[in-house]
Amino acid sequence: MSYKDQIDLLKLPQHIAIIMDGNGRWAKEKGKLRVFGHHNGVASVRDVVEGGVNLGVKYLTLYTFSSENWNRPKLEVMAIMELMVSTIHKEIKNFMDKNVRLNAIGDLDMLPKKCYEELQNAIETTAGNTGLVLTLALSYSSRREIVYAAKSIAAKVQSGEIRLEDIDEKLFEDNLYTGNIPDPELLIRTSGEFRISNYLLWQIAYAELYFTTKLWPDFRKEDLYEAILDYQKRERRFGKTSEQVN
Repeated sequence: MSYKDQIDLLKLPQHIAIIMDGNGRWAKEKGKLRVFGHHNGVASVRDVVEGGVNLGVKYLTLYTFSSENWNRPKLEVMAIMELMVSTIHKEIKNFMDKNVRLNAIGDLDMLPKKCYEELQNAIETTAGNTGLVLTLALSYSSRREIVYAAKSIAAKVQSGEIRLEDIDEKLFEDNLYTGNIPDPELLIRTSGEFRISNYLLWQIAYAELYFTTKLWPDFRKEDLYEAILDYQKRERRFGKTSEQVN
């Protein structure tokens, strides 16, 4: 029986975040350049998005390129950016067919001009779609995001727009890149690494963490379904006792 058939559709996590790790190692195992892994990782993205759409997941956020990734070899970074441009361009029709709305978070101004323009075009083209919201974390650093939110709030206090007493968790959340997106309930990381890697640090405070040894290019919708099924078997207490939850 497929994992999908065992999932309770009434208990879906509405927001799933994924750290897509292992492209380089996957390519190395096959005697190929790291870029080969990134190209094959695109098929996994397409399949997982389709899996999320099929189930009715509302939000899917993918760690696509971190701020630290700019420190990788220049040729690899250039290849990733070129791949991103071509992939986004090709996927627009697929997004429209599947009613997917594209979104992006991160220090987007650091992206090459062509990449930034292609991304903005896809975001604008899919803005009217009402299905799954696919967010790409690009040039993203959670620590920078938190600093950005703190500076934004400080500026509002300084200008008199808000008072110091107005600052609470909700206000802080509203000033994050993800201010209009609910927190992830499930975080998936591929490749067998057990790290968060500076990803959505504030937002995953109560997320269930799921780690798999599969490298990202081998991850498919059935693996997504398995992760969701594992999530549904967990007891989410949010500081309460089991008796209180039940």
